[in-house]
Amino acid sequence: MADSALRIGLAAVRNAPSVAERLETVDRVLKDAAAQEVAVVCFPETYIPGLRGFDFPVPAHDQRRQQEALEAIRAAAQNHRVATVVGMEWESDAGLHNVAFVISRAGEVVGYQTKNQIPLEEEPFYVPDGRRRLFEVDGVPFGITICHEGWRYPESVRWAATRGARLVFHPQLTGSDRTGITIDRWGDPDSPYYEKAMVARSVENTIYFASVNYAMRYQDSATSVIGPEGDCLAYVPYGREQLLVYDVDLSRATGLCARRFNPAFYPPA
Repeated sequence: MADSALRIGLAAVRNAPSVAERLETVDRVLKDAAAQEVAVVCFPETYIPGLRGFDFPVPAHDQRRQQEALEAIRAAAQNHRVATVVGMEWESDAGLHNVAFVISRAGEVVGYQTKNQIPLEEEPFYVPDGRRRLFEVDGVPFGITICHEGWRYPESVRWAATRGARLVFHPQLTGSDRTGITIDRWGDPDSPYYEKAMVARSVENTIYFASVNYAMRYQDSATSVIGPEGDCLAYVPYGREQLLVYDVDLSRATGLCARRFNPAFYPPA
């Protein structure tokens, strides 16, 4: 790896009413990212067309529309020369998946990571595919864990870390525009557990954890970059729409704790 840093962007964006508006936002954010020389931008969970089962309308699934949207995002990434991680719905022979697509700076679709540990409230809508993948941008390996599986299943992060990931992106949706609590301070002990989980995912693997939430009136967690020692390095204030840009210091992302994990110490009962 020639460089010691990777400039990442986390797109804290709002739930727009239509897919067309969401695609316009993707293009606008990538243009902004290009002006700031960002290498890769991550968008929230299932940004296209929106996450089902919550308190905002989502259009019926249309695989052709999703394919057209992916092509538009691919073209935007190529035009702005910014790699992109974007949450989408995607259909396979197994059913409908909640995925995060990875698109290179050249606009090439590298692949996607599926949300495999699906919460009970989303099981009526989505199915897992049972696979995990490692990705790369500018020579830097990274993993992806989507919302619930990153909160509740630390194995989804360790899988990537033990295979050399220097950071894990975490597209999520936690909160609401209609009801909820107002959080004033990052990591407040009285707040929901989500930001504490971010700290755990980074420090238990000695890597960066980059979590991106929607900008909502009542957010349960902030869009945040957590360092390998569990330090909150940067976050977007709750409810604010913003592209969070941060230079990840790769020398800190040693993966020490992940490498020291020894499965032999946990034999079958």
